[in-house]
Amino acid sequence: MARRSALSIRIVEGKNLPAKDITGSSDPYCIVKIDDEAIIRTATVWKTLSPFWGEEYEVHLQPTFHSISIYVMDEDALSRDDVIGKVCITRDMLAEHPKGYSGWMSLSEVDPDEEVQGEIHLRVEVVGGRRLRCTVLEARDLARKDRNGASDPFVRLRYNGKTQESTVVKKSCYPRWNETFEFELAEPAGEKLCVEVWDWDLVGKNDFLGKVVFGVQGLAEAGQDEGWFRLRPDASKAREDGHRGSLGSLQLQVRLRDETVLPLHCYGPLVQLLCQEVKSGLQDGQVHLVTLLDETTTAECRQEVAISLVKLFLGQGLVKELLDLLFELELAKPCEPNTLFRSNSLASKSMESFLKVTGLPYLHAVLGPTINRVFEEKKLVELDPGKVETKDVGCSGLHRVQTEGEVIEQGRQHLQSYLEELLDAIVRSAPMCPPVIRAAFRLLFQRVGERFPQHQHIKFVAVTSFLCLRFFSPAIMTPKLFHLRDAHADARTSRTLLLLAKAIQMVGNMEPAAGRAKELWLAPLLPTLQQGIARMKDFITRLVEMEEEEEGEGRPLPPPSAVLKEGLLFVHKTRGKGPLLSAASKKLHFCLTGESLSFSKSPGAEQSGAIALPDILAAEKVEEKSFGSSHVMQVVYMDAGGQQETAYLQCKCVNELNQWLSALRKVCGNNPRVLRAYHPGVFRGDKWSCCHQRDRTGPGCDRTRHGVTLQDWSDPMDPAVEAQRLFHHLQGLREALREKYWELLEDTQNKPG
Repeated sequence: MARRSALSIRIVEGKNLPAKDITGSSDPYCIVKIDDEAIIRTATVWKTLSPFWGEEYEVHLQPTFHSISIYVMDEDALSRDDVIGKVCITRDMLAEHPKGYSGWMSLSEVDPDEEVQGEIHLRVEVVGGRRLRCTVLEARDLARKDRNGASDPFVRLRYNGKTQESTVVKKSCYPRWNETFEFELAEPAGEKLCVEVWDWDLVGKNDFLGKVVFGVQGLAEAGQDEGWFRLRPDASKAREDGHRGSLGSLQLQVRLRDETVLPLHCYGPLVQLLCQEVKSGLQDGQVHLVTLLDETTTAECRQEVAISLVKLFLGQGLVKELLDLLFELELAKPCEPNTLFRSNSLASKSMESFLKVTGLPYLHAVLGPTINRVFEEKKLVELDPGKVETKDVGCSGLHRVQTEGEVIEQGRQHLQSYLEELLDAIVRSAPMCPPVIRAAFRLLFQRVGERFPQHQHIKFVAVTSFLCLRFFSPAIMTPKLFHLRDAHADARTSRTLLLLAKAIQMVGNMEPAAGRAKELWLAPLLPTLQQGIARMKDFITRLVEMEEEEEGEGRPLPPPSAVLKEGLLFVHKTRGKGPLLSAASKKLHFCLTGESLSFSKSPGAEQSGAIALPDILAAEKVEEKSFGSSHVMQVVYMDAGGQQETAYLQCKCVNELNQWLSALRKVCGNNPRVLRAYHPGVFRGDKWSCCHQRDRTGPGCDRTRHGVTLQDWSDPMDPAVEAQRLFHHLQGLREALREKYWELLEDTQNKPG
């Protein structure tokens, strides 16, 4: 049995943000922090006060996390980025919305005294019945207040009108004091002991780092209290909310799922029942559980249920049969041929999720070259006369000014070039399309052809409604959300992508005249669109008729040698004798597989060395002050001689850092030798830079975070998790399922014949 917390975050958009640049605009992006640790950075949306991100993430966390903070920042090329404001959501707030929170939240001003983090290790006791003794042992992960990326912390204790202070520990966010303080016990014991942590500054006032308050009366009864205590802001300070609302708002969708996942065999009856129904298909006189799911699942839960069903049946090798059953259920309902699969039914959502789970590499291969060309060329593409601005009409040569018509014609040529390239890539892609996707489209093609024998073109539209309208077109419009690009497009590129996506939609609808009737300015594209429709029909015919030697089931477990992640990383030089440390202070190409973390001088070059996965003990972040960068990770491992070594690898940004950490933790999390504590600094000279401990092999000063990972579409299937989510969903629908069962059973029995 495993307890886990899964946090789903969708950062939709912002509005009414303040202007931070002299141009009267801002370049906003978001940083997501879980308990003050940066986990996610969205892309920057340039020159806007109403940015749209639409980015979705799922983070697996330790169940003990406290809060999530989302900071809206303004990116500056020549100076430190400006903080616009933040939104903070506590774990308790999320617990009040078990189905998730969705809505607009006003940004609040960032108060330095509220930006506290970390924990302090204390032992508080009453001795002799008349003395209060507090031993300040150590602290960890304190806020960085100084420009060197650290703090100079000391502790101030207040009790019964008296104050005592500890020594100052210079340049450390993991200080160790081991100092004891005593106070005369007040009568009556109603006074509270306040333990404050401060950052000492030579010039200016000291910075507040957080505090812990103890009720002495309860302590007198218990005798002693020892442990790690979370530092909290100063609640006694009056907060000024004058800026609330004036900093703009953020639209969010956030959901926390605290799950207790049992071993897979515990879900055996549920999984067997679902598999049996899917294998046997619809049978007269029977009411199936899949039918009940289809009838009772509400719109707000449909996407989640669809993903769980698809992943569960992919793991069982029955995803084609599941989709075929859902197609059959959908086609059994009253429906018009022209609106088939256009609603967000369970069948539509399941097919859409199936394409994302199994088809992203295919999507990248087909769309990638054209999308990259659009981003690199940044051509002006506009066909709508109402959107051609005066600044677009200008000098094209030394003595000539372009007319509006020439700008539109030039845009048409560019768009036609992109569209033809994209259609060429699509129609050539049948052999590279994953076999399981071809098989699913074949079943859909056949089912729709049988349902509408008098409308044979509808079976082509059924396929393109998923392939073009729900897969290709959204990826063209927002390539960042499908991992085709690392950043959002600028305004000009976005317009080109929108027109290209609209053209692919019209090809997918297979009725270009309908699209032209709504937007007459698309008429110049009509010949290309008609040719595209004919080519698309030929492509679908080839796609569904291809003979499969081995269908496969979409995404079986990858072989151990399959590449899970790769890229160039900078190796920081440190003392040591491990395989990585002798090749220090240069960029190397790293490759993570199910067997090892290997490295070479460049992609495709001969392997220079490798660390076997069972030898990796931890993958964690490194303090910014250690190398002057906040994007450095450390891989702690055992070398061939049985000595513990650490490699320090620098990533290019916070997202790449967390992606590498996540990938390493997923493949190494079950190693029996994983560390429970580590040093977030480096050992230089004769001590660790983080806690100043002089024993190089001594225990770490911070906890490892093996359980903190980012969900990815390419993650291996976890059938126990998907079965638990389906079981939880069904449990919440018990009454609705019972009522629907009797209703459907009565309808079945009353059918004639």
